[in-house]
Amino acid sequence: MEKLELEIVALSHSIAGSHSYAVVLGEVQGVRRLPIVIGGPEAQAIAVALEKMNPSRPLTHDLMRNMFQTFDIKLEEVVISNLKDGIFFAQLVCSRGGESVEIDSRTSDALALAVRFNCPIYTYEFILDQAGIVMEESQKEASEASDDDDDEAIAAPVPTVVSSSGSNDISKMSTDELKEMLNTLLGREDYEEAAKIRDEIARRKEKES
Repeated sequence: MEKLELEIVALSHSIAGSHSYAVVLGEVQGVRRLPIVIGGPEAQAIAVALEKMNPSRPLTHDLMRNMFQTFDIKLEEVVISNLKDGIFFAQLVCSRGGESVEIDSRTSDALALAVRFNCPIYTYEFILDQAGIVMEESQKEASEASDDDDDEAIAAPVPTVVSSSGSNDISKMSTDELKEMLNTLLGREDYEEAAKIRDEIARRKEKES
């Protein structure tokens, strides 16, 4: 299968008391984005590397990078290889002495290492078809402009926009209403909540097929 290259474009979280974050991957040669919900420690590990911070003592992923380098192991690429029951799977493609090895990894760990090694991130078309969100051109331009204006936008909290009666009520909303809400969330770059709406729309499509 042909691999599609991705890049980390945002790291967002909700201010509504949620402890989860969303790392947002953008299609390098396209307009789709892939939000992946991760935990707080994993988000911090990615943010530290993205912002080029130097902790006084090595964090777990820094230790892994140091071990790789000490034993002459090169991280060639990260591949988000599968999506099952809402869980993303990833592979670390490593090389040493001319041999290539694939190592199973949590996606969040793989991304934290990819940033540290500055290696490419890939996925497959079927994963973007299932979980990708298409950015309208106007939304993409607004997002890029926001990134240019604020170098620290990657760590900024993003307001949550859900129905006033709570996110559990999305099952009672029509598909058209969900699509409208999805566009609103994308416009505000609230990728965590957008991922929930996307999954609900996808579930309905599966039932109809």
